[in-house]
Amino acid sequence: MRTTQLWLKQITKLGLILMMGVSMNADAGLFGLGGTSWKEEVLLHDGSKIIVERSVELGGRHELGQKPPIKEQSLTFTLPSTNQRVIWEDHYSEDVGSSNFNPMLLEIVNGTAYVLVSPAGCLSYNKWGRPNPPYVVFHYQGKEWKHISLQELPAVIKLPNLVISSPDDVAKKAKNGLLSAEMIMQANEGFRQPEYKTILREALAKERINEMCMEMVPYKGSWVMPNDPIARKFIDSQKR
Repeated sequence: MRTTQLWLKQITKLGLILMMGVSMNADAGLFGLGGTSWKEEVLLHDGSKIIVERSVELGGRHELGQKPPIKEQSLTFTLPSTNQRVIWEDHYSEDVGSSNFNPMLLEIVNGTAYVLVSPAGCLSYNKWGRPNPPYVVFHYQGKEWKHISLQELPAVIKLPNLVISSPDDVAKKAKNGLLSAEMIMQANEGFRQPEYKTILREALAKERINEMCMEMVPYKGSWVMPNDPIARKFIDSQKR
């Protein structure tokens, strides 16, 4: 009889643990290790607004006890001039260990859509050629996104209009799944770096760039300093 009672208690405990696990996993699917989506009211340069659907999935390489980085993400919106549904996507890259970018703005000028992002971390920054100012720009042309230079970004585009840092955390404050333009501005107010307050057109000082992220080069599946003697031989051999 006693054995049966102990067995029933163990089964009950196991059931409670499983129920807790299901609950935790459900929460993770919304704002944790799974994926989440929300909408942002994006203020364009001309004062008009569009609704952008954002989606992120967490995953990739990270330190024990730290929050995983963004593994996959997307921006979905409708071009006002054509009512065309457009999607910009950023996928997992093995050489970076996460997705590549932190989206900063989505703009539409003369019917053309532009997305400006900052590289997500030093590996991505080096992978994308150490741009200075630290931006990567895309525009939508011919039903596909193309990488363009910062000089090709229209001068009327001056301010970030998407949540830049930890957007999935900020999304928890969304009202009925929507972050207003005012909430987006508030979320970005904490940045002190000038490159996140406005879209810079002039290069930052080289010393500042090196403080942000030291130069690294890919070598046999890893990233190393360019003055590493073995890596130096490899780099020199590639130039021949």
